Amino acid sequence: MGSKNKLKRFRENEAFSNVIQPSRKDISDGFYLKNKWKTQFDNNNPIILELGCGKGEYTIALARQNPDINYIGVDIKGARFWRGAKTALEENLTNVAFLRAQIELIDMCFDENEVHEIWITFPDPQIKFKRMKHRLTNPDFLKKYQKVLIPQGSVHLKTDSEFLHGYTLGILQEGNHEIIYAHHNIYNNAHTPKEATLTKTFYENQFLDQNKAITYIKFKINYTI
Repeated sequence: MGSKNKLKRFRENEAFSNVIQPSRKDISDGFYLKNKWKTQFDNNNPIILELGCGKGEYTIALARQNPDINYIGVDIKGARFWRGAKTALEENLTNVAFLRAQIELIDMCFDENEVHEIWITFPDPQIKFKRMKHRLTNPDFLKKYQKVLIPQGSVHLKTDSEFLHGYTLGILQEGNHEIIYAHHNIYNNAHTPKEATLTKTFYENQFLDQNKAITYIKFKINYTI
C-alpha cells in the first residue's frame, strides 16, 4: 500500500465514529473507556474481541450474524482495519468498533469481566526463540486475557502455523487449562465447530490456496489470579 493511501485511511479513521485511537500514554494514564465500553455501543450487550484483527473480516462476519453482541477489533495497524471500520459504517453495523492499540495493553483497555470471548486470528507465530514473548498465546498474554474475560470466557485461536498450534497446546496442557476443542485441519474434519469456519479471512484464503492446513483451538484459561 502506498504512503498516500495510508495517510488517506488514517485521516478517514479519525472521522469514523467506530474507531478509537488512544495514545499509549492515554491508555497507561487511565483509558476513558475501560469499564465503560457500554457507552461506545449504548447498550450492555456482551463484548467479544478480535486481537490482531487485520482487515477485520472476522469482526465483521461475527457482527453480521449476532446483532445482540458487541465486537471490537484490536490492532495497532489502523490502515488495515480501516476496511472493516468502513464496511461496518456502510452496513450500519452498530455493534462493531475498532481499537488501535498494542495487544500487550489489553488489560489496560478493558476491565475485569468486561469481555466475554477473545478471537486470535492468524497472528504472526513468532517462531524465533527470542521472539517468544511476542507470541499471543504465551503465558504472559494468557494472564492478561484472563484478567479481562468473564470467569467462563473462552479464547479461540485460528492459525495456519503448525508451530503456533503445537506451542499453544503445550502451554495449555502444561498450565492445566481447559481445551474445549482442537484440530490441526478444520476443513478436513466433519466435527469442526461452525464458528471456526464462519468466514475466511484475506490471509486464510491465501494459505488455503497454498494447500496449507488451517488449525483451530478453543480453550478456557484457568490461572489462579
